[in-house]
Amino acid sequence: MVEFLHRQRVLHMIEAFYRRDIEGALSHCCDDVDFFCNAPIDILPHLGHHHGKAEMWETVYRRYSSMRYQISNVIAEGDQVAVNICAFLGKRRNDRIVQFDFAAFYTLRDGRIAKIREIIDTFDLVQQLVERDLAGLLTENMSSKM
Repeated sequence: MVEFLHRQRVLHMIEAFYRRDIEGALSHCCDDVDFFCNAPIDILPHLGHHHGKAEMWETVYRRYSSMRYQISNVIAEGDQVAVNICAFLGKRRNDRIVQFDFAAFYTLRDGRIAKIREIIDTFDLVQQLVERDLAGLLTENMSSKM
């Protein structure tokens, strides 16, 4: 029964986040919520490490003009919930859509989300954001130095 409640809390938080209801999303989180996603924060400042509600998500809303998502899997066990999400974010600068899959792992404490860990292919995401073939650019630079 507790797994179902945790699953629902996480899904409600995700829904509120993507409809840009930051207060609604944060209402499902502990005041000291801890977020971590290993990413280059110079390019993706909304990722990296953030602690506490005050640091959560406002940067995302400023950077992207539109947001939607699809969930393919949700697994809940005890106080842990894992979600596989495909996100579609419209870049504010030119409305181009950035699409990426990620795995999000939530830990709940007293019925609220206390930890969020995300795993993303940040190389692919950065390529989409800068709109350049970084693999080709890196390969060119490496072959010219040989």
